[in-house]
Amino acid sequence: MPKPAFSSSLARTSAARPRDAATLILLRDHSKTRKTKILMGQRTTRDAWSKLYVFPGGTVDRGDHRVPIASDLRPEVAERLQLGCSATRARALAIAAIRETFEETGLLLGGPATEARFPPGADSSWTAFAERGLAPDLADLHLLCRAVTPPYRPKRFNARFFIATGDHVHDNLEGSGELHDLRWFTMSEAEQLPLPLITQTVLRVLKQRLETGSLATPPKTQLFRTIRKNHLQLEE
Repeated sequence: MPKPAFSSSLARTSAARPRDAATLILLRDHSKTRKTKILMGQRTTRDAWSKLYVFPGGTVDRGDHRVPIASDLRPEVAERLQLGCSATRARALAIAAIRETFEETGLLLGGPATEARFPPGADSSWTAFAERGLAPDLADLHLLCRAVTPPYRPKRFNARFFIATGDHVHDNLEGSGELHDLRWFTMSEAEQLPLPLITQTVLRVLKQRLETGSLATPPKTQLFRTIRKNHLQLEE
């Protein structure tokens, strides 16, 4: 029996499932909002974000679930993340943010490793950590917000935005080439850069957090998503 005429059309218009992703916003001089510096770089990939400035970040890899850590997530960060995923997945999101930051900036956010080596098959990025006796330090991370790519986009992400200071960052700024003009910008400089809409939004949320005088994750964080073409700012 032939399939209904609408079936192929429905398949083409169904929204792609968002992939879990994590972004890390590294800060310097965060105690003074106007003097705070933010690490950003210009995308070099050939996509809708080409030549726009972003924070380092990317999708979660399978290996991010098995990487040993120097310290675990802060309880309030773990609680916020676990509203939408398991404890293991929450930890993997934070590990992905640290791994992607190293890959794109050359900076290692880590503390003394409690295990001798990373498991077989772990991403090669962790070699740099292991050589220095380091492992990802999740206690350095605070959760800023979450954003889900609109349903009409061909590539969708369920992205968590973390904040950390440069206090425990190792090595020099030297990325993989995925981000050009990689440097520390003041908030006013960052706001003048060509930015994706979500990055503009996240900068506003970051500015509000800095104005509270604390980076700590509050009882409720912002969630940005699109429902029936309406762009919503929610709390979770």
